[in-house]
Amino acid sequence: MPKMPVPPKNPPVFGQVQPSPFAEARFGQANHPNKAARPAGVARDRLLMLLQQGLGLQRDGKFLEAERFYQMVLQQAPEMPEANNLMGTIAMEAEDFSTAVEYLEKAVAGLPRDPLIRHNIGSALMSLNDLHAAIGHFRKALEIKPGQVETLGLMATCYNRMGRSSDALPLAEKALRMDEGNVTARMAKADGLINLGRMDEAVIYLKQSIAAGIAVPRAFQSLAAARKFSADSEELAAVKLALSGDGFSEEEKSSLHYAAAKMSNDAKLFDAAMEHYLAAKAVSAKAYDIGSYERRIDSFSNFFNPLFFGARQNHGDPSQKPVFIVGMPRSGTTLTEQIISSHHDVAGAGELAEMTAIARSLGDNPRSQDRYLARLSALSVEESRALAQRYLKFIARTSLDAARITDKMPHNFEHVGLISLLFPNATIIYCRRDAIDNCLSCYMNAFSEAHAYNTDLAKLGRYYRAHDRLMKHWQKVLPGRILENVYEKLVDDQEGQSRKLIAHCNLEWDPACLNYTENDRSVTTISRWQVRQPIYKTSMKRWKPYEKYLGPLIAALGDLADTE
Repeated sequence: MPKMPVPPKNPPVFGQVQPSPFAEARFGQANHPNKAARPAGVARDRLLMLLQQGLGLQRDGKFLEAERFYQMVLQQAPEMPEANNLMGTIAMEAEDFSTAVEYLEKAVAGLPRDPLIRHNIGSALMSLNDLHAAIGHFRKALEIKPGQVETLGLMATCYNRMGRSSDALPLAEKALRMDEGNVTARMAKADGLINLGRMDEAVIYLKQSIAAGIAVPRAFQSLAAARKFSADSEELAAVKLALSGDGFSEEEKSSLHYAAAKMSNDAKLFDAAMEHYLAAKAVSAKAYDIGSYERRIDSFSNFFNPLFFGARQNHGDPSQKPVFIVGMPRSGTTLTEQIISSHHDVAGAGELAEMTAIARSLGDNPRSQDRYLARLSALSVEESRALAQRYLKFIARTSLDAARITDKMPHNFEHVGLISLLFPNATIIYCRRDAIDNCLSCYMNAFSEAHAYNTDLAKLGRYYRAHDRLMKHWQKVLPGRILENVYEKLVDDQEGQSRKLIAHCNLEWDPACLNYTENDRSVTTISRWQVRQPIYKTSMKRWKPYEKYLGPLIAALGDLADTE
């Protein structure tokens, strides 16, 4: 193997794309289609001065002060697109992407031919996982102003997340021909290669990025996920060397720690691995209100009772096309989808955010369920069928011909009640795994900030208990609807469990389901390396070498923890 290059001592700082570089305003444009929304003369000049002052503050990281200036403008000109654009970027900085979209939709309405605003709303929609809508805006931005490298990179990233990496790669490569150092495009290309199972190419490409000092932390993290490593691997030595140097932000150090942890775990250097995991979590840890989440779960258990479903037997659509694969992250949902989607009558759509989007459209909010549950109580037959049609139209983008289409968004376990209301004949499969193994596997991975429960072992254990409590409730009030697919049973008896999965989908058996590693669909989740391999037993009881660190997790899991 060629010698691993040593990262430069002071590499350029690269992290996730932030909205702040797009916090610009196209002041003074003459193509505003809504004259009533555009203040004229002196008034407009004064408002533009306020926006410029706010923009200066925003560029200095003074977001609250900047917001005050933008709000002053919006009080006088609520539809002014430049102000709505900048408020949208402030909301993005606060990671309130739903609010960002509300502001940016007003900005787009006022300046539909502005490529920057199109880019911004695409970025916000992407953060909400509304990938089809995001791509629509990115495409518009590129029609208006071709050759925007960052927009091309983000569009490629969207296609990767949608499982369409064959569409992502040409976009990423086009962007790189214009700017070979663009981080978004480089990572999109690497992710596309990994998603398509082209691991050797991805490894070479990622090493080239590291050698060039481009996106070093993220390249190391992706490299670590692409294959297995030994204790004497040059890659492990290189990532340790990178961690000992200067020039990286805290977020980038977190990526390096995740890479070092994964490589150390591969090499069975368990103490070193946990040291790196703890360091990564210390950087990424955020406050998570686990008590609020437990109350959310309890509200669903109280609301969705047999009387609710009994009074709504005519609701929804009779289609059998959707197959919902739910469970905790890292519980075997990707493997399960890979097996089922190997069937000749099944298309795998991956993790879809559409059911969550439907719930949000009805008022669901992680902080409060009252409005959502009231709306569900009043939902008419016609409304339920319209929502079901919305979902069916969405999944038709994956395939028009497939008899079944899988949606393996794990956190749809929260929405089983809504799913059952909209699709009384849909297949629901619950993936369950040994609680300690499942939680440790979650802890070992860098999840998005929406999953901040994953940064603390005790909260992670309580979160698992809440999920388990809700799944037991669904099985009680929806008897016979949900097939429990236990990961350990699948590993022990691949054919027997696979046959049960296919039968539960109301399909004839297809021997191709036993050869799921030959399924050439793009896999975009953390499990993308593992699902290219035959079923293996090394992930069972993998928590044992880490037992001395897992006291808070085991205590929080209580009777769900099998410590034998």
